[in-house]
Amino acid sequence: MCKYIFVTGGVCSSLGKGIATASIGALLKSLGLKVFTQKLDPYLNVDPGTMSPFQHGEVFVTDDGGETDLDLGHYERFIDTSLSKMSSVSTGKIYSKVLDKERKGTYLGKTIQIIPHITNQIQDEITTAAKKSECDIIIVELGGTVGDIEGQPFLEAIRQMRYKHGPENTLFIHLTLLPYLAASKELKTKPTQASVRELRSMGIHPDIVMPRSDYPVKKEHLNKIALFCDVEGRCVIPALTVDTIYEVPLNLQKYKITEIIAEKLKLKKNKPNLTEWKKVVKMIKAKKTKLKIALVGKYTGLDDAYLSVIESLKIACYHEKRDLELIWVSSEKLEEKDKKTWRDLKKADGIVVPGGFGTRGIEGKIMAAKYARENKIPFLGLCLGMQVMTIEFARHALKNNLITSEEFDEEDQKAGEENYIIHFLPGQHIGRAKGGTMRLGAYDCKIKKGTKTHKLYNKISIHERHRHRYEFNNNFKAPLEKAGMVFSGMNPQSNLVEIAELKNHPFMIGCQFHPEFKSRPNKPHPLFHGLIKAAKKKR
Repeated sequence: MCKYIFVTGGVCSSLGKGIATASIGALLKSLGLKVFTQKLDPYLNVDPGTMSPFQHGEVFVTDDGGETDLDLGHYERFIDTSLSKMSSVSTGKIYSKVLDKERKGTYLGKTIQIIPHITNQIQDEITTAAKKSECDIIIVELGGTVGDIEGQPFLEAIRQMRYKHGPENTLFIHLTLLPYLAASKELKTKPTQASVRELRSMGIHPDIVMPRSDYPVKKEHLNKIALFCDVEGRCVIPALTVDTIYEVPLNLQKYKITEIIAEKLKLKKNKPNLTEWKKVVKMIKAKKTKLKIALVGKYTGLDDAYLSVIESLKIACYHEKRDLELIWVSSEKLEEKDKKTWRDLKKADGIVVPGGFGTRGIEGKIMAAKYARENKIPFLGLCLGMQVMTIEFARHALKNNLITSEEFDEEDQKAGEENYIIHFLPGQHIGRAKGGTMRLGAYDCKIKKGTKTHKLYNKISIHERHRHRYEFNNNFKAPLEKAGMVFSGMNPQSNLVEIAELKNHPFMIGCQFHPEFKSRPNKPHPLFHGLIKAAKKKR
């Protein structure tokens, strides 16, 4: 029978519930258990797919095409398990399903209410994910904080799950804030006490409390929380700020969290194998020289907008004994010829142009690709970044008579057609959309032997995740190949371009997919690893 662990948070958001959930998952997996994770988001959007990165950070994509919360990226990186659409549940998704059932007459004319219909649907989403994933333990993180009005149906649903499945099959972990007051120079436990009191008023008694602190937590603080929150002393486990998020599992295990969980859930006692984690943390904390990588995008300075990209760069740097020095470069300011922005770009040992939607900042990204090509700077284009790379190269090829406009079909020379996107010359385009639909999820890619890409992957068949609307227009394929571009990865079913690279360049590769979603702390993604190796050589 599957066991359920529920992770809630109190006092304020951004405490690190996602990292805590991922870390606990990693620890339980190290015991030999099969772990699945799920995020419950109380917002009314069906998923984060249409939300601005400024609002919600990056959209993480699963193999089966789910557009999900960025916390799923943490889950996958820590647990090294591919998740699915079942891992992401929002209020919007719950209400959509309930109302659809009501329209179909499923409820036989009954009045539809929060309890039991909404709460039952929430429970169905959890138990279905547990059953279909065939996991031993499912860890469910509830977004937001206790006390949020939109989160109450979710709290009621998980309260009922304890009632239905029993305490030996359900475990509640509550993460709270333990603030430090500079004036009195002390940590204060009252916010934690208030948060647990709020949770208990909803009928949920936490089994483990994890006070989040930027400062060392003394035994007296832990004892006080245990006393006032009615939790066992050993079950108050501080969630301390550490040098790297990948140190969190090791930090939690210092307090024997796996033993506590195993005891409460009646699991077979086993010692976690943390050898791999210790190696990763040791590698990360070792003294290293800096490597400057420019990230050219629209949402500069907002780490969450490019979270998986940044983590992938960091991981690749760690494996090459380097520390990432990220240089934020606004593509819009490049367009404006801002001197400081251009100076920043020119400091970089490597350049990454990530994905994005819309035409804002496109020309600046094209300028970055041109600078990388002309100056032999290692360059990696992701999704839109590949389109940008091909647009820039097409402009270069036409300008230098490597190809002529007569080589393109008349269709491709028409301006303003709805199924095209970005101009590379007035009246011409290089990307085409297939009916305006999104390509989401994992697709096959066959790699051409003898290419730089083949050398990086060391295989000819790969499976990568996509999230985009526009595809490379194959009518441009032959002319650009003639000019020196190599299409090193193709989708075998649709013949769509997946990877492009330049011949006469140390490392200039663009991919239509999002390789950042497959990077792991102990396994850097081949494309990111290749970029960092090339940037390291440049330096």
